[in-house]
This record gives sequence, structure tokens and C-alpha cells, in this order.
Amino acid sequence: MIDQSVMSDVLAAGLSGGAEFAEVFVEDRRSTSAVLDDGRVEDVATGRDRGAGIRVVVGESTGFAHTTDLSPEGLSAAARTAAAAARDGKGVTTMVELTTVNAPSPSVVRLFPGDVATSAKVELLGRADDAARSAGSSISQVSARYGDSRRRIQVANSDGVLASDDQVRTLFSVSAVASGDTGLQTGRESIGHTVGFELFDDHSVEELAGRAAQRAITKLAARPAPSGNRTVVIGPGGGGVMFHEACGHGLEADLVNKAASVFAGRVGEQVASPLVTLVDDGTMGGEWGAYAIDDEGRPAQRNVLISDGVLTDFMWDLLRARKEGRTSSGNGRRQSYQHLPMVRMTNTYLVGGESDPDDIVAGTPTGVYIAHLGGGQVNTATGDFVFGMTEAYLIEDGKITEPLRDGNLIGNGPAALASIDAVGNDFAMGSPGTCGKDGQGVPVGDGVPTLRVGGLTVGGTAA
Repeated sequence: MIDQSVMSDVLAAGLSGGAEFAEVFVEDRRSTSAVLDDGRVEDVATGRDRGAGIRVVVGESTGFAHTTDLSPEGLSAAARTAAAAARDGKGVTTMVELTTVNAPSPSVVRLFPGDVATSAKVELLGRADDAARSAGSSISQVSARYGDSRRRIQVANSDGVLASDDQVRTLFSVSAVASGDTGLQTGRESIGHTVGFELFDDHSVEELAGRAAQRAITKLAARPAPSGNRTVVIGPGGGGVMFHEACGHGLEADLVNKAASVFAGRVGEQVASPLVTLVDDGTMGGEWGAYAIDDEGRPAQRNVLISDGVLTDFMWDLLRARKEGRTSSGNGRRQSYQHLPMVRMTNTYLVGGESDPDDIVAGTPTGVYIAHLGGGQVNTATGDFVFGMTEAYLIEDGKITEPLRDGNLIGNGPAALASIDAVGNDFAMGSPGTCGKDGQGVPVGDGVPTLRVGGLTVGGTAA
């Protein structure tokens, strides 16, 4: 993308004022999206965003400038601006916007989406719409979305690193609304991987739409969720977001260093059940959060955060790792060239255990089975969390029985980790997600096997 000699010159410009560290991040992103709603294709868009972000560090001050001018002159001007901002800083980050006048990849791409006609992408939307509506007369509304992106990045810094990556992602999602005596109920399904258009050779949009529609129809007959303290069994894949939110963010080194994490100062301590091994892994081929290098040029890693219940490490970006005299864990990520990197998760998951999932349910006299959790919130300083239950059922006499609706799952991350008393052998990754933090969103994945947690609060409308 940018010649190595030019990168060297730009770094020299960044260091010219006596800076300790300089970095150039170049990005070229192309994307396509198409949306269908209520039987009509509402929006088809393609775009390209291209530019560079330059970071310069002097002591505790960081200067940052970004530009769309990728000429040697434009990049050097941005580097000098970032260097000046760093020198003038008072221990804070200074961002300057410039206006221009006038490691091996873990994933294999067989068919780049850019080589596929837009009409073929739009056709998928119509097929999903037909399949969802054919699931039953109660389906009153269907929406579907297709998206793909190709993100090429190049990173160079004053430590001598020169690295690049080519990240391709393809996504499809379907949402169906069913109408009945209980009002409107929604079901949603999505599939997304760091692969090309061959995603649709391996996954059927008709099956995806059928599952979304069936989930909405099932919820029409659901009873209101109970309220109170319950034993909860979480199904494979769909509950991974709980560990992402309730535990993962608290294991990011920036929050730990700010004393904004309940896990601060606890490395080497038992923080979870001995059945719990929690991993963040950017090398998982094909998964939504996978990449060859992070946005600071560090190769992706498989990082064990909790091993047999013991906290072993945190996730690190480059600058925080340098201050601690260690290497980055490959978790420095940014939304785009216009943003500074920060510590972010990749694919975060609970390692599978040895229990048979049917035995876990059978060994639960009463409780709630959660097939899918929705969005949630967490206070990283305390670990307290709340999540919506998008697909849940009662457990009665060791059997999954009636579907539930209108419920939340409430608890505390460390307490939930300690209360896990069974982990299944049926590990699965969940749906692709976008993690938001400090105004930036990045693609992430999460996963779990079937597991059982005692003493969580179900916030429902039934006694």
C-alpha cells in the first residue's frame, strides 16, 4: 500500500521532535451492504474509505493526526502535526484532524465478495424473505441484511515493525416478526465469518430465515418469564455474550490500570469455578473476531485469561504492555484509521468441559434454560450485569418445557463465574457481534458450551 521507504521517512518526521515512539497506521476499506424490509429492497450501498492515522508519544502525552492524503508529503505533514501535539500535551491525548484539499492470516478466502455481482447479493435477501414468510401465516414482517467488507491495513512503528493484513468479512442477518394474541414477537438469526462469498456455499439463507421465523412463532405461545433467584442453564453458542460483557471487559488492561475492573490486582487468585477456562483468541480461523495482526502490527494470539478458575493474565495493547516491560497480547484494535487503538477483545469463549449437555439439564430439577441471550450492560468496576433473554424456556423436573418471554438475566460476573457447577462438551461459537467501547465498534465473536450457573436472578413479569 505504502512503500517501505516512505514509511521510514514518515516515522522519522514523527520522531524529529524527540518523541519516544511513532506509529503509522494505513487503512483501505471497501464495503457493500444491502437491506430488505417488508418485501422491498430499501438500500444498496457500496463504499470505500482510505486514510492513515499517525501516533506520536512523548512521555505521558500522545499526539494523533489522521489524513486521507496518502502521498509522502501528506503523511509527513500529519506526522509533524502529531509530533507537535505530543510535545504540547500535558499528559493527555491530543487528536488533530487534517483536511485534505482536493502474520499469516487465520482465514482462507475462496471468493472475494468484490468479485461477485451486486445482483447476486440482493437475491439472497429475497430468498430469505420468502423462506421466513413460508414458516407460518403469523409472520407479518421480515427484514434481512447483507454486508461484506475488505479491510487492508499496514502498520509501521519506530520499534522496527512493518506488518500488513487483508481482512475479509461477510455477514447475513434475518429478523422476523410474528403477530398473535400476545402481540408482536421477534426472532432473529445471523451468520458472519472472516471469509468471502463462499459463506453461502456453507450456510443456507433459507435455513437461517426459517430459524428466525420459528423463534418468533414459538414466542407467541410463550408464558411471561418468572422472576426471582433461579438455577440457569445456558445453551451452546448463544450465551457467550455474557462472558464477553460480564468478564471480558474487566480483563482488558486499560480498565484494569484505571482500577475500573473488579479483577484488578487479582492475577494468580481463584476468581472462578475450577471448571472455568476463559480464552480470548484472535487466531480462530473464520471466526468474526479473527485477524492476522492487530491494529498495532502485533500478531494475533491465543490468550488464556482464566485457567481452571485461576486468573492468569489480562489482554494488552502495545503502549500499556511497554510500560509494564512486557509484550502486547495482540489486542490493540481500532475502529478505523481515524481512531486511536485501545485494548479490545477478539473471540472470547469458555472452553468446553466433559459433561453431557442432556445430563446437565436432567440434573436440574427446576430452573431456566437460555438458548440465546441478547444485548446487555455491565459495570466493570463491580461486575454487575443485566442481559435480555431472547430465547428461553422453563426447566421442570429436569426437562425443558414451556417457552418464556419478556425476561432479563441479572447477576454479578465474579459471582456467576464461581457458581458454574457444570460445563458441557458441546462447545459452539455464537453469532457475530460488534463490541462498542469509548465510541468505537469492532467485530468480535464469543462462544460457550452448555453450562449451569446457580443463583442468578431472572427479571420477569410472573411470580
